[in-house]
Amino acid sequence: MILANVRASLSRNDAQLVLQLVGRRSRLDLEAAEAGLRNEGIDSLLDDPRLLAALMEAQLGALASLPLFCYVVVRNALKKVGEHDRVLADYTSAILLHFGLRNRSTRIGTADDGQYDTLAALVDSLDGPDAQRNFLVRVHLGNYALWVSGIFPDMIEHRRWRRGGPNLDYYEELGRLGFQLAADHRLAQEHGLATLYHEAARRFAAMRLALNAVSDSLFFPNNNSPDRLMRQVRDEGRWRVS
Repeated sequence: MILANVRASLSRNDAQLVLQLVGRRSRLDLEAAEAGLRNEGIDSLLDDPRLLAALMEAQLGALASLPLFCYVVVRNALKKVGEHDRVLADYTSAILLHFGLRNRSTRIGTADDGQYDTLAALVDSLDGPDAQRNFLVRVHLGNYALWVSGIFPDMIEHRRWRRGGPNLDYYEELGRLGFQLAADHRLAQEHGLATLYHEAARRFAAMRLALNAVSDSLFFPNNNSPDRLMRQVRDEGRWRVS
């Protein structure tokens, strides 16, 4: 199961690298970063606006672990769309890390043989005889909808216009449904996950927009298609209204 634990997984080496990146300009900057780490913890440095730029521009940035890089990129993208909840940043970056591994995005768990490559197939499996599996399917519905609509929005738009496939609103609707159904499940209450899933349902659009920004700028930066431009303009207007 994917948990909001990316920050907790960061190592001492990650913290030392963050210090060097944030304090790379001067001794005073380094001393201030060390004081921030000592007094406020690593979150104060992970939120430092200089960190993302340093990860992208400095040679030291190439030494960053994948969890560190993903969290900082996702956290900054979420803040740009008005979402400042660190737990949601933690969870969104955990999805990015987990589903980036081969075949993880189509399976509800490492020990489950079933594979799902459509949201419709997940919806059809929401209510089965096994309560634990039902819970995992609900969670995966939210996770998978966020993964596909967040990282592959151009693919969705292409299929929509060329083949009559579902639009991004469809993914958002089912993603919110999955997270809300997961939040309402008794296992979410028992494991202390109900609040996380409720917030993921409520803020699904912001999480999707943040991942779109990450995808557009880092994963698929050279796509300047009309479909992408129309999506970006539409989402920009939607975000400003909200």
